[in-house]
Amino acid sequence: MKARVHVMLKNGVLDPQGEAVRHALGAMGFDKVEGVRQGKVIDLELAAGATHDDVVEMCEKLLANTVIESYEIELG
Repeated sequence: MKARVHVMLKNGVLDPQGEAVRHALGAMGFDKVEGVRQGKVIDLELAAGATHDDVVEMCEKLLANTVIESYEIELG
């Protein structure tokens, strides 16, 4: 089974990488970009029998800093 985890900073948390990307895009002439939030995508290849709850536990313990980040899980 495969799982994809999307990790993003929570709303209200400053995103310096996103701001740097927005600034760079503006400097390149892409002046219609008003905001950028940067995150990460983690693809997991899971053994048979792994569950959504297993992935949640991975996120809570390692993959996301739940104080400042939120995450979404896609199983496929």
